[in-house]
Amino acid sequence: MATKPKADKAAASKATSESPSTKVPATKKPAPAAKAAPRAVGSARKVAVFWPGDYRQKPNEWALPHSQETTRQLLSALKKLGRSPYVIEGYLRKPGEAISKLGPITDPMVGVFVHWTYAPHTVDGVVGKDNPLLLASNFSGTWPGLVALLNTAASLESVGRHASRVWTDAADWTEDATFMDRLDQWCSTGRIAYSEAELHNEASVASSAIELAGEVAAEIRHKRILALMLGDTSMGMINGYFGPRSLYPIGFSEHKVDQAWLIERSQAISEKRVEDAFKFVKDRGASFHWKEADAADFTPEATKQQLRGYLAALDLVDEFQADCLGWQYQLGLITALPPSDFAEGLFNSHARPEGNGHAIMCSTEADQGNLVPMELMKRVLEKKGLPGAVMFHDVRWGAMHKGRWLWVLLNSGSCSAYAFNHDVKSLEGVHSYRQPSGYFPVPGGTFAGVSKPGELTWARTWIDREGDLVMDLGRGESVHLPEQVRERWWQGTTRQWPFMAADLGCSPDTVMAHYMSNHIAVAYGDIFGEMVALSRALGFKVRIMSSGTPK
Repeated sequence: MATKPKADKAAASKATSESPSTKVPATKKPAPAAKAAPRAVGSARKVAVFWPGDYRQKPNEWALPHSQETTRQLLSALKKLGRSPYVIEGYLRKPGEAISKLGPITDPMVGVFVHWTYAPHTVDGVVGKDNPLLLASNFSGTWPGLVALLNTAASLESVGRHASRVWTDAADWTEDATFMDRLDQWCSTGRIAYSEAELHNEASVASSAIELAGEVAAEIRHKRILALMLGDTSMGMINGYFGPRSLYPIGFSEHKVDQAWLIERSQAISEKRVEDAFKFVKDRGASFHWKEADAADFTPEATKQQLRGYLAALDLVDEFQADCLGWQYQLGLITALPPSDFAEGLFNSHARPEGNGHAIMCSTEADQGNLVPMELMKRVLEKKGLPGAVMFHDVRWGAMHKGRWLWVLLNSGSCSAYAFNHDVKSLEGVHSYRQPSGYFPVPGGTFAGVSKPGELTWARTWIDREGDLVMDLGRGESVHLPEQVRERWWQGTTRQWPFMAADLGCSPDTVMAHYMSNHIAVAYGDIFGEMVALSRALGFKVRIMSSGTPK
């Protein structure tokens, strides 16, 4: 169970805008219409409680006891504050259900997040409305409700719909004074105010970093970046798709290819190419956990099928002369092809079949909010003479360790082998386990391992309610954990996925209250100043999350 983050009692303060002198002028947009503040709950007694759900029935069935217990806790807390809560029956599994069940409600609403849910299963039912909305989650790594909360909150922000966030890991929610104070604030005002003291728009950047960033920006203006998109974002990640109108001004283009092409193209890959790729990954040190417990159908043949997918996607990247890749995979291909995770990990690694010694940035779930910073970070790293390795992760869970708050960063695919070995020529440290069959019926392996300790720079791009792209940036550290602690944390999440314990350089409250995604891009090395300068040069708004003054 996570240690509960301490409440930051500092008053929220409005962040200042970044210096225009370091920002490339963007095409002027019409001023957005003023948005009405949400109506306060105030004297309203009734509060609607609803369950956003997964499209897939099985995960909802597995999560049902947790949804019921969490709802019981929430109802008790609301009643203690004098409210009269009622529950909307059943999980909202499709956008149409959200529209039909949430659309008519004018009472204040609370969504309960205890497992992975799709953002449209909330957003489509509440967008265009102004009744107070609260996203509430238990703080658990086993059931990643906080991951769904972060994704849904960011998706709501991108369409201009205000929502507050609240969370707790207490056994009895009514005994958590911090949680109850926040819930009471929402009941009284329709909002929860969190400190913005760790949000910054300015940083002191060295002239050498500005110069290097200028060189990268000039290269992008000379030849813009082409992202090959195999489908759109998966599982309702509204916040993860930008489109040409947002990508063009920052030097990116996208080319969409229906990922159904992979079904035929994978089968057309020659046996020799597959066998050569299979030999390559084994010779470079990857370990495969074939036919282990709960993985009887995970065999060498399953891995070879995943390598077919890698080679087919590589051919598409070459055919369209793309610089980077977004890969949807879920849900459309889960019954047709094995999971894409092993292939995604190879793309993000320097040591890969038919490679040239450089990684190709690949964003799982076709999330452009990670693909954009991953590609920019790779270019900055390589310009500095560092390995161009960037890791894609979920902000999955967190806890205290020796007086320090650490996040467990964990995502099934798109993590570079460099995280596990710091050797661009090797796949040592890569472990491929069968993806859990409840989610992935066709057998295939992950690209997992234990991330080595080291200095980090992290980033995320998101859309604000004005429709502008914002680059979130921070410094951090990948931390070594004692094996017993690491295994306990890992087993409490998803053991088959790559693991990183990370200090993100700011408080857990800042991440939970203000971070605009469930995904994060992390790279070893200090490229923070260069990323600040490059983001400004390309026209992003810049937001820095740091417990101290950014330098």
